[in-house]
Amino acid sequence: MNNLIFLTTTAAKTSSQGSWVLIVGQIAVLGLLLYFMLIRPQKKQQKKQQSLLSTIAAGDSVLTSGGFYGVVIDVMDEIVIVEFGNNKNCRIPMKKSAIIEIEKPNTEKNV
Repeated sequence: MNNLIFLTTTAAKTSSQGSWVLIVGQIAVLGLLLYFMLIRPQKKQQKKQQSLLSTIAAGDSVLTSGGFYGVVIDVMDEIVIVEFGNNKNCRIPMKKSAIIEIEKPNTEKNV
């Protein structure tokens, strides 16, 4: 009778330790899945945006996050002065991070 009780308690301890290992393993797999599906692509996008913003020069056509198209007049550290429309008085300073697309004037499209 004592052997039977000893075997049951030993089996219960072993199965509870095994379930903890299984839970920790599942959390680790979920963490890796979260990293590869959310964090890594976002970091790649940020690097791409930073490299795009580092190439801004005067004369480039840009699209802002507000949906406005303009031409870069001056570039400073974090601020860019953009001219909108044909009116030469419509020059607005804005942060570089507000620019989402850049089109260089030298790039010609073959038609």
